[in-house]
Amino acid sequence: MKLINLLLILMKREFRRLAARRIYWFMMILAPVFCFVFFADLLKQGLPVNLPIAVVDEDNTTLSRQLVRSLDAIAQTEIVLRTADFSEARKAMQQGKIYGIFHIPRDFRQDVSTGRQPVVSYYTNETYLLPGSLAYKDMRLQAVLANGAVQQTLLLAQGNDGPQLQAKLMPVAVDTNPLNNPWISYAIYLASVLMPAFVFMFAMFTASYSIGQEMKEHTAGEWLQLANGSVVMALAGKLLPQTGIFFAMGLLYLSVLYGYMCFPLNSGFFPMFLAMVLLVVAAQGFAVFMTGMSRRNRIALSACALWGVLSFSVSGFTFPATSMPRFIQLVCNLFPVRHYYLLYVDQALNGVPMYFSWQPYMALVVFAVLPVLVLPKLKSDLRENRYLP
Repeated sequence: MKLINLLLILMKREFRRLAARRIYWFMMILAPVFCFVFFADLLKQGLPVNLPIAVVDEDNTTLSRQLVRSLDAIAQTEIVLRTADFSEARKAMQQGKIYGIFHIPRDFRQDVSTGRQPVVSYYTNETYLLPGSLAYKDMRLQAVLANGAVQQTLLLAQGNDGPQLQAKLMPVAVDTNPLNNPWISYAIYLASVLMPAFVFMFAMFTASYSIGQEMKEHTAGEWLQLANGSVVMALAGKLLPQTGIFFAMGLLYLSVLYGYMCFPLNSGFFPMFLAMVLLVVAAQGFAVFMTGMSRRNRIALSACALWGVLSFSVSGFTFPATSMPRFIQLVCNLFPVRHYYLLYVDQALNGVPMYFSWQPYMALVVFAVLPVLVLPKLKSDLRENRYLP
């Protein structure tokens, strides 16, 4: 009972400190909510649409105009420039106004009618990788469809029809089945990891900053004395209020992803809720570990920032970890967000039983208990108020 009362006293003290400074309000509430709203609105359509492209139609016949209308009907592209002058389209691409150029050559219809092979060209600006790739995919699809329409016209003129025509146009039928993300939505695999990654970063910053402030303001000795000299009790009283607030932020992002945005959740709510809880405590554990390792608060904060930023690159949701160099594949395991991503793939997307994902769960637990390695040094620093700017 005495321990519980002491813990409550420490938690009340921490709540007062959190409420007294606006930076805590920003890191714990305002910034996470802003990130949730921003990414939920940015990625709500799943894929970029109406990407501006140009069409250079040097033929300007019924057939070429029909081809242009078919290209414009694709949702991801929008024809914003129609011209017969290629230099005008090239200038627009150099200025960044369009992402692609679809070029229909002169005498296109005549070449089709006489059986010659007209060449339809398309150019994409790969400086912008995502829109350039999407524009390339749509223009390539339209070129393939145009080729199929031309072949169909020629084969019909030769008297081929029915199954014989179908076999020549498409000798091999392709059945495509995108698993777990049939909509090919970028939001499903981006927002589902970006949002918790920001929770992870803000939880690290808050834990490290709050401990460093105790030493900077020379209240660390008083804080430790209030905990009866127990650094474990002192850390528990300080981190539990922060943990509760970040749990609430985590529940908010779970509600946004799986309630408002209706993302796949094949294993149910609890496995992802547990992953979120462990990600928060792993962030705090890593922050306490870095704070205990360094006497300079700015070094600890910089290390947390570096770990958070690198998490976006090495966790595997933007570039597959299996395609990275072998050494980097091993380094990936040092980032908690990597293990959360593996849990997301297993539980939310694949819906496998939880016991198959015990390794990522345990990895997050290991990050949470990292402070055990630095508790003696951290206690000594707190007792002596060792702060170096």
